[in-house]
Amino acid sequence: MIFVLIVLLKTIQFYSYLLIAYALLSWFPGAYNTGFGRLLVQIVEPVIKPFQRLNLQFMGLDFTIWAAVIALNLLSRFLIMLLVR
Repeated sequence: MIFVLIVLLKTIQFYSYLLIAYALLSWFPGAYNTGFGRLLVQIVEPVIKPFQRLNLQFMGLDFTIWAAVIALNLLSRFLIMLLVR
């Protein structure tokens, strides 16, 4: 049980890094059209889609990625609480 929780926590952490990389790709024109960019879009888009419905764009900034990262952090904290018990 502990092994499964640790693997889940590491997966959530890695996915958070992927979300940050996805956000950083927006700074470079055409980065989403590269091989790495297309792969990253396929991996990240299913998680971002529900958060895009929340309309988290303020003054030209999109906070959708950060909402997804915060949700993943809350999920990992919940899993840690399960681990401690």
